Amino acid sequence: MKKAVSFLISVYASVPVLLYLFPWILGHAIFAHLLRFPFFVDLSRPEDVLNHTCNFYLSTEEGVSVGVWHTLPASQWDDALGRSPEWYRETLGDGRPIIIYLHGNVGTRWDESILSAAGYHVLSVDYRGFGDSTGEPSEAGLTSDALYLYDWVKKQSRGSLVCLWGHSLGSGSVSSKGTLTLHGSAVDALILEAPYTRIGEVVAIHPLIKMYMFLPGFESLLRNIMQKINIVFANDENLKTLTSPLLILHSKDDSIVPHHMGQKLYEISLQTQKRHNTDVQVKMFSYDENLGFSHSNIYLDPNLPNNFPVAAMFLITIFVHSFGFFN
Repeated sequence: MKKAVSFLISVYASVPVLLYLFPWILGHAIFAHLLRFPFFVDLSRPEDVLNHTCNFYLSTEEGVSVGVWHTLPASQWDDALGRSPEWYRETLGDGRPIIIYLHGNVGTRWDESILSAAGYHVLSVDYRGFGDSTGEPSEAGLTSDALYLYDWVKKQSRGSLVCLWGHSLGSGSVSSKGTLTLHGSAVDALILEAPYTRIGEVVAIHPLIKMYMFLPGFESLLRNIMQKINIVFANDENLKTLTSPLLILHSKDDSIVPHHMGQKLYEISLQTQKRHNTDVQVKMFSYDENLGFSHSNIYLDPNLPNNFPVAAMFLITIFVHSFGFFN
């Protein structure tokens, strides 16, 4: 019994030491890119799962290739069988809204195409180091991948609305200062799902980290490590420059990124809107605790596949306001 207790104490005490000596461990824990869910899915062959989805790769910079899935709107599913990647690319200019989906940590670009069922093109990307994409993840790298894909899609879209949708970790790439303004122009629209104020605040409330927060100097150690690995994702600061339409989706029972963080970002965005005296849409939709959506299950909303009332109306409003019509 004494040996077991001694072992547990040794393990507990070793964590701060390991983090101090090897700060990259925390970075790997934040991105969790080595855990690839779902297992046993060949990401290069989406047709094994969805016959209306095309896989392709983009070289976002030298030595970095990221995998992308393009899922068609439901109205085009029957026409997609056997089509080439070039045909898929051409469809991006058909006038329908396009959503670029940036997933959270652990995940990959695999999804169930709920958004495409609502009538949108959906492009889901695996950042560098995630899925079968090459390279190593970093805050700058994830942001660069998101920027490159957005720029590429805009060139293919022939003026269609392109919306960036970031879930959890992905919300940091979506709301980065570089992403909010591309080539001097605001991006078309942003949707943040379960967003955090800044990533360090999420790390600090993780159950494993909270076990050490009472130790003298540990909080300072944590801050220093975050600085060393250069991971900030300061959504609360970045949204102070917001000039694009924004929708925030957050569940009140989110145990990973608390709902109050999304609420704070919403308030910051409203203040930014007033400060710049703009009429851009800034909306937030909160899901009640009794729905049980928590951090990753907003897609279980039964309205999503059919009506998609919140995001759909948001996008339609932006589209009509920007282009004067909808098709």
